[in-house]
Amino acid sequence: MPYFALTQPSSPGVEFIFELTDENKIAHARRIISGEERNEVHVHGRILKKQASYNKKFNFYLDPQTINFFEMMIEVCDADMTYVEDHLDEAGGAFLPGSHWCPWNSNVSREVTL
Repeated sequence: MPYFALTQPSSPGVEFIFELTDENKIAHARRIISGEERNEVHVHGRILKKQASYNKKFNFYLDPQTINFFEMMIEVCDADMTYVEDHLDEAGGAFLPGSHWCPWNSNVSREVTL
């Protein structure tokens, strides 16, 4: 399955790797990278609190079945990836209710080859 890198200006030089399993979402991510998609370019989904083999910098990953793309989203799910990592024990409660993460400034920067 294809993997992609998510970046955020608030964490320069850091990449969060996520997996996509749906062909339409894979195509959408590739359109974001190529510049063809300009509206729904930010990533959201439900975090799982364990390390994925393809995302070893973090102790959480996005459930591929819940990943989608957005243009605008509610504020309660917005957070920087390093903040989520630092406050992972709080995620799913008042912080990121339902473990839903929608970093507003996320950008799909590249497709990752593992």
